[in-house]
Amino acid sequence: MSLKVPKASNIQLFKDGYKQMSGLEDAVLRNIEAVAELSNLVRTSFGPNGRNKLVINHLGRLFVTSDAATIIREIEVVHPAAKLLVMASQAQEAEMGDATNTVLIFAGELLKKAENLLIMGLHPSEVIKGYELACTKALAELETLSTSELPTPLTKAALARAVTPAIASKQYGSEDTLASLVAEAALAVMPDNPKLFNVDNIRVVKIMGGSLAGSRVVQGMVFGREPEGDVKKVTKAKVAVFTNPIDTAQTETKGTVLIKNAEEMLNFTRGEEKHMEKIFKELADSGVKIIVAGTSIGELALHYLNRNGILVLKVLSKFDLRRLCRVVQATPLARLGAPTPEEAGYVDVCETIEIGGDRVTVLRQEDGASVRTRTATVVLRGATQNHLDDLERAVDDGVGVLKALLKDARLVPGAGASELALARRVETYGAGLRGLAQHAVRRFAAALEVVPRTLAENAHGGAEGNEVVARLLAKHEKAGGEPWGVDVEGEGDGTVDAGALGILDSLAAKAWAIELATEAAVSVLGVDSIIMSRPAGGPKIPQQAGNWDED
Repeated sequence: MSLKVPKASNIQLFKDGYKQMSGLEDAVLRNIEAVAELSNLVRTSFGPNGRNKLVINHLGRLFVTSDAATIIREIEVVHPAAKLLVMASQAQEAEMGDATNTVLIFAGELLKKAENLLIMGLHPSEVIKGYELACTKALAELETLSTSELPTPLTKAALARAVTPAIASKQYGSEDTLASLVAEAALAVMPDNPKLFNVDNIRVVKIMGGSLAGSRVVQGMVFGREPEGDVKKVTKAKVAVFTNPIDTAQTETKGTVLIKNAEEMLNFTRGEEKHMEKIFKELADSGVKIIVAGTSIGELALHYLNRNGILVLKVLSKFDLRRLCRVVQATPLARLGAPTPEEAGYVDVCETIEIGGDRVTVLRQEDGASVRTRTATVVLRGATQNHLDDLERAVDDGVGVLKALLKDARLVPGAGASELALARRVETYGAGLRGLAQHAVRRFAAALEVVPRTLAENAHGGAEGNEVVARLLAKHEKAGGEPWGVDVEGEGDGTVDAGALGILDSLAAKAWAIELATEAAVSVLGVDSIIMSRPAGGPKIPQQAGNWDED
């Protein structure tokens, strides 16, 4: 007869402070709950009628925006499963520049649908298999939904029409003005092979005051400040870029100088002045007419630069300095002195112009310039800094969509029409499958309906939104009903022919969004245990209730 040895129940596998959650209830369903929370947070910001979020980040900076990429970048998500979703949406932002909110909403909806299946007893591996089958089918069907392409050769009207839906989802009402600015700037820097289009060649400069109608595109690089010295305009000039301070060298130690008479007093700084004069004389003799400084410029240096007729521009942003070096084809120098012919750059025109009361400096290469040095700047005007930031994000999204379209010019109907058409086709595919995976495939189809439903709810309210989706489903059942989507303007019955109105989305952006959302959902479903170690570092510093100086 065998003897049963009792097991010790207090086996310690990890160090103190570790947290472990495993099993369906503790890990999987809790992860789904966290992801659903994040998905619901950004869901109300989706589409042209999306609400703004007022986010104050850890540095106390205020953001008023409906751009999902900005919202999730500025809120610090700590839940590990929700972080997977954040990474997927950041990958979408980096790759396509648009449809980040679609990734979050769709992945959240996939997991909500999976929750019911898991509670009913389906194994996560069956759900994962079904979702992967449905994703492959949806991507194959999406290819057949393409109705039109960007025309060649590219025209301003065609480019503006293509980026309007993406910009409308951020700045509803101003989309036509912004789309035309983006199209004009893109055409100005478009290379002969549009696939090589570089988004870095389009800059945005924000100038407070005026209104959006005062915005315009300026050929070349625009800096929101005047040159430092007396010279304000130079043409066909050699450029030197310095990253070190343009000033007299400071000694590392402090010394005391005893001056005995007036002559010594007069001669005290003369050596330094002579040295500075020699340096700037060398610069002027080498043909340099423009100096760009990355840091400070001393008063004595400015005096000699003015005397030699050299224009001095201060650019404090390293990012702008790098971009400027690319435009003028110069090498940034860390030493004060005349540049070699290889290190010096060249610019056709550097001038100061006035935009709405603010004086700005423009550097531009004339029409014969190579594509690499061509730059266009969108100068945005607006009443408040927050509004200008939001306009800049809309322009960035527009440029991102344009880049995606230049790589893959195919367009599909927008306004939720493509998602509904895919939902119907995936549903039919799921009904013909055998085995448990068919339930997950059909849930995937139901989850695709979240895009038109969210658009309708944000535009018309919850109750009306359901009716609009029901009408759309009825229209999609008829032959040729695939281009019908949600009418966010609310005129008529809430449905609209997206293809006829030119509401078109990039096929590549949609495909990436579906793929990334499915990957994120599958990653979360594949987790059955969460193990968290204790955060590193000592005890937290206690926060004082108010300011220490308050009575």
